[in-house]
Amino acid sequence: MSDGNSKEQQAKKSLADLFKQMVVDEKEPSPAEPPKSMDEYKFWKTQPVPRFDEEIEKEGPITIQTVDDVRKEPYPIHSSFEWVLLDLESEHDLDQLHELLYDHYVEDHDAVFRFAYSKDFFNWALKPPGWKKEWHLGVRVKETGKLVAFIGGVPGDLTIRNNDIKSVEINFLCVHKQLRSKRLAPLLIKEITRRVNLHNIWQALYTSGTVLPKPLSTCRYGHRPLNWTKLYECGFSSLPMGETKASMVAKTTISNQTKTSGWRKMEEKDVEDVYKLYDAWKSRYEITQIMTIEDIKHWIYGGDNQDGKVIHAYIVEDENNKITDFISYYVLPFSVLENPKHKELGIAYLYYYASEAGIGKSPNDAESQELLKKRLKSLVNDAMVEAKNQKIDVFNALSSQDNTLFLDDLKFGAGDGFLHYYLFNYKAAHISGGIDSKTNEFLDNNKVSSVGVVML
Repeated sequence: MSDGNSKEQQAKKSLADLFKQMVVDEKEPSPAEPPKSMDEYKFWKTQPVPRFDEEIEKEGPITIQTVDDVRKEPYPIHSSFEWVLLDLESEHDLDQLHELLYDHYVEDHDAVFRFAYSKDFFNWALKPPGWKKEWHLGVRVKETGKLVAFIGGVPGDLTIRNNDIKSVEINFLCVHKQLRSKRLAPLLIKEITRRVNLHNIWQALYTSGTVLPKPLSTCRYGHRPLNWTKLYECGFSSLPMGETKASMVAKTTISNQTKTSGWRKMEEKDVEDVYKLYDAWKSRYEITQIMTIEDIKHWIYGGDNQDGKVIHAYIVEDENNKITDFISYYVLPFSVLENPKHKELGIAYLYYYASEAGIGKSPNDAESQELLKKRLKSLVNDAMVEAKNQKIDVFNALSSQDNTLFLDDLKFGAGDGFLHYYLFNYKAAHISGGIDSKTNEFLDNNKVSSVGVVML
């Protein structure tokens, strides 16, 4: 997290993969440059995505089709495999998905940390309003029934600048490590595309830690230790040169008490007011997710997950009982392997938020940005207090949304992980992800990103 010796740098590099949602085995290139020419992308050069060297003069779909044009049968797959639809109502299927992602999705190079997915997380991430079983696509070995690949899609309509787009979000693309030379990943993408197209949906949003043709935006991860001692004992953080354990604990200690007046946990009765806040707030960004009241109930409040196992949301009420702010984060722990003292790390990710302090205000207005900065620092600090009291060890945030207003002041360290945003079958001019295009450092001087979508 901080500058230090070579051992620390090596640990940072390996752990960066855990914050990039990447599933392909490729060397990580510079986030600013493509790792190879367009012609070397054997799969992507055949797909409706912009080329690296393409100047986008007009935004919109790349290809226009109708459902009648879509192949009606699944793409052929090797005879030893079969397509399957995972039933997330089934304990057996949930267990198989958990095992696949746990063993083969993303891990650090030393295989010390792994995402500890839960059934509650899958139900939250893959079953929002309008979810479809046919978009939970897997590949099993015919002979054994073992799940060896998966890709998931969920409804996720977008606003890109002033254009509303019917879309899906694609996530959790995972192929068993021993099968990554079998070209299963491109086949999964083609098949999920076919199934989405059959619903007359032609665009998709997805992210990757690797550079593909062509990033719409690139954000950088920031990490804020909440329990530095535990992170150090797990090998997650190293001791920077010139520091002591005591000094690092002192530098990262935060209060146990929230300070924002009117702060409380979000309740179901707040859903409509939070929806209104979100809907007014999202105009600050050039790409946002369109959410209904039901979407807010699921994604922010948590729906059936209101016991707080995955998503945590808080609101601020003024003296007239009007909700002026909300903030949320989700929890996805790491399992810690081969450590005699700790078995799990609590990891929180900043999710959506909104504040009246920024609604109707331009990010170019220096005075309003200062007021918003002060407000967001208070909200995020209190969210971290809540997370700390829930035994969370690290609080993560991307450089998206208005996060660059508080990342440095709240002692988020810039990570080595970058997250690239992509659109399928849609051309759009580049959108700022909150980092300097030359240095890749977080933007400063109250400059912010234009990315308002938070991908899991």
